[in-house]
Amino acid sequence: MDGKSVVGVPVQKRNVAMVYQQFINYPAMTVYENIASPMRIAGVDQATIDTRVKSAAELMKLTPYLDRTPLNLSGGQQQRTALARALVKDAELVLLDEPLANLDYKLREELRVELPRIFAETGAIFVYATTEPHEALLLGGNSATLSEGRVTQFGPSIQVHNNPVDMITAQTFSDPPLNVFEVMIENGVMDFHGEKISVAGPVAALQTGRYKIGIRPHHIQLGKPDANALMVMSSVSTTEITGSESFIHIERNGYKWVALTHGVHRVEIGDEIPVYLDPSHFFIFNEDNQLVLAPSFANSEVS
Repeated sequence: MDGKSVVGVPVQKRNVAMVYQQFINYPAMTVYENIASPMRIAGVDQATIDTRVKSAAELMKLTPYLDRTPLNLSGGQQQRTALARALVKDAELVLLDEPLANLDYKLREELRVELPRIFAETGAIFVYATTEPHEALLLGGNSATLSEGRVTQFGPSIQVHNNPVDMITAQTFSDPPLNVFEVMIENGVMDFHGEKISVAGPVAALQTGRYKIGIRPHHIQLGKPDANALMVMSSVSTTEITGSESFIHIERNGYKWVALTHGVHRVEIGDEIPVYLDPSHFFIFNEDNQLVLAPSFANSEVS
């Protein structure tokens, strides 16, 4: 840390805090004492301990439970206790392993909004592991995408999201999954399994060859297409309605795609429906899965 080896340095002398996905608390201590424990070890005075514990408890909605022991709490309350203990330690480095995974939806959303402010105020370095791309974007900062133990890309979160260097990174940073299909492009014509579609702009300028195209679910349109959108007939395999959004699962030429649309869309399994693909939203990869063309929005917005 900071250029110094910490190999062999006792844990209590490393200014590091960690919160695991599976909460870990001291079962014989109250919530108050659990949160206060790292400060007691560090020799912080009682007045400061009391102030920090109460502040963290209020943020984590734990104030009514400060006198309880962890076994008398719900799983979410125990996780919040572990998170509060990490925050009050005033560590230089805080490691968070999906710390919100066990919380109910409402509290999870509240803390996602609060965490960027907390991160900024503490001045510590936070390493936050998550499987949810939108969580990484919400928290900001830098993102490292990992696949099979290897970092595939590192940089500002928006940049990694909008300009993935390869197919693995694009798939890792996409939820719902990135829709992918293979094409042959030659002289401004895209051959999609025998179906020839004229394309324009940067896509048409690509050298003749085989490519893999990725398009995010919310860029597959079901109606009112953009002017340059390409129409493809597809078969509906299933529909998931969440209330505010609908996930339409479709199949075309052996490929299984997901279209994400706002509102409720009722379509029947087996229906043949037109979907529209806008080439300006294509991620285009070569046969080695390296990005050769990013969407037109890549350098200007999160999309």
